[in-house]
Amino acid sequence: MNGLSTVFILVGLFLLGGVYSFWKQQLPKSVITLLAIGSAMCLVAGVLRLEVWN
Repeated sequence: MNGLSTVFILVGLFLLGGVYSFWKQQLPKSVITLLAIGSAMCLVAGVLRLEVWN
């Protein structure tokens, strides 16, 4: 696991925590959706950059 994939995964998990927090605060669904999409993209990018796939 290299550094960039670790950063992507950690940022994705951080944004996922933000999604949960915003959901509990009942913020607008569009904000939660955008944050969830960003979180999913970071997590996917981090997983795809892992050395396991090569």
